[in-house]
Amino acid sequence: MDPDAKDLTLNYPGGSLTMPLGALKDLLGDTFEGLTPVPETKSVTVKSHSRTRVIGQPSTSVSGFSYEFTQWPTSQANNAAAGEVVLLTWDGSDGPWTGRVSGSLSALGIFLVANSTKPVAFRSQRGTKYGPFKKDT
Repeated sequence: MDPDAKDLTLNYPGGSLTMPLGALKDLLGDTFEGLTPVPETKSVTVKSHSRTRVIGQPSTSVSGFSYEFTQWPTSQANNAAAGEVVLLTWDGSDGPWTGRVSGSLSALGIFLVANSTKPVAFRSQRGTKYGPFKKDT
């Protein structure tokens, strides 16, 4: 079996793109150079509140606190296919390629502007055309 025929999911801020590996190599470059995921530091603040563990029992007081964590880009995972189908075309592609996008299509456009080595455009399921997008060199 051809390894380039297997689907690969690339996570980026705001979503993910799933396509065959060979198509992604052609679009983004063989080495995926520059595709380093960037984590986001998130802050969470929990307000003080009372907690009742068992109905009818007295409640206890929980004091407020804050913490930070690092959130890496992720994608949806379940047995059903997640996201929206898009058709992508770029210079040198042999016609349109199907990809599955989770997250907003504008986030995909931002990802393509930052990473695509070739001018690329895509069309949503509803027929809306986006692009062309290309990384500034």
